[in-house]
Amino acid sequence: MDILRLITAGSVDDGKSTLIGRLLYDSKSILIDQLEAIEKQSKNKLDGEIDLALLTDGLRAEREQGITIDVAYKYFSTPKRKFIIADAPGHIQYTRNMVTGASNSELAIILVDARNGVVEQTRRHSIIVSLMNIKHIVVAINKMDLVNYSEDVYNNIIIDYEKVADSLDLKEVKYIPISALNGDNIVDRSENLRWYEGNSLLNHLENVVLDSDINLTDARFPVQYVIRPQAAELHDYRGYAGKVISGIYKVGDKVVVEPSGIETSIRALEVGGKNVDETFALQSIVMHLEDDIDISRGDMIVHRDNKPTTSQEFEVLICWMGNVPFSKGKRYFFQINSQVVRSVVKEIQYKLDVNTLEKHYSPAKAELNDIIKATIRTASPVAYDSYNKLRENGGAILIDETSCVTVGACMIQ
Repeated sequence: MDILRLITAGSVDDGKSTLIGRLLYDSKSILIDQLEAIEKQSKNKLDGEIDLALLTDGLRAEREQGITIDVAYKYFSTPKRKFIIADAPGHIQYTRNMVTGASNSELAIILVDARNGVVEQTRRHSIIVSLMNIKHIVVAINKMDLVNYSEDVYNNIIIDYEKVADSLDLKEVKYIPISALNGDNIVDRSENLRWYEGNSLLNHLENVVLDSDINLTDARFPVQYVIRPQAAELHDYRGYAGKVISGIYKVGDKVVVEPSGIETSIRALEVGGKNVDETFALQSIVMHLEDDIDISRGDMIVHRDNKPTTSQEFEVLICWMGNVPFSKGKRYFFQINSQVVRSVVKEIQYKLDVNTLEKHYSPAKAELNDIIKATIRTASPVAYDSYNKLRENGGAILIDETSCVTVGACMIQ
């Protein structure tokens, strides 16, 4: 059974947490003790209803304010598929937290309040979805019960959002009218929305095809750990442990260690402690090479005839998440997969206006939640692919050298 990783995003009080609660509740993925707990906490218990948002709004501050602050992860499954779902904050000051949830997601649910339509946060979250290269998008038009399940309201929102989708080149967008509070079109088709001829939200999530999203062409294996057992019987054992982020490796393949460029071949492969002839994307493995080479954490092993770009200077799109402004000359740790190097900001090329998508060139600095394009130079070479080609080897983070806090999410161009 495969796993779908998804994120919900939208403006404040669009009903993201309630939607996730409804998915868990109607798919019968809530334990009895959980249900009893939220029944006791529900503000509207006197009305005979429970507050499903409490299933994800776990922090006390969230419950008191009625908003989502941190990214809350929930897990549930149906007979067809397992799901890992992240509830991203709607407040603009917590937009940076959405980047965290989106970084590993394969599908995004963007909620739109039927009463308000497409708003600034809808555009902001759509831009982040586009930048993070999430291919599968669902625009869930929520609170249809508050507009009398109007088909005209639904169609007008589609017209407005299609302008956003076209400007961001979003290809696969599915529109679904729902009421998370009442359960309309969440698990089953709703009689209140008879004019809607598509699938329910859960039915769509169960049937999204993900196989084509895994890159089996560009083999990339970042080394996370070098295994050298201190035991007499394993005196000559040297294995390179990590996760294959893309592609396929076979025993005997000619490979190159980047960024050094040293060539060798694969002598053996291990998965789960057993020797295998072939490994592929998303497997955690131990690789053995024919030659003794100076390899350490952060190096990348790739096929000789399919190598990434290796450079010390490159352009990146950055979602800035730091409270201290980003500016030319600032220094950060730059991390891509398991490689961490020192870096400096050479130039800020432009800042992106999230409302108009207009580019403001040569800004002096970037503030919290700004989206910018910059030139970064690293102290040593980095092996990378463009984010649009290979998300797994084109995404990176900037880390503050003093606090070691992640302050920027990068998409290498």
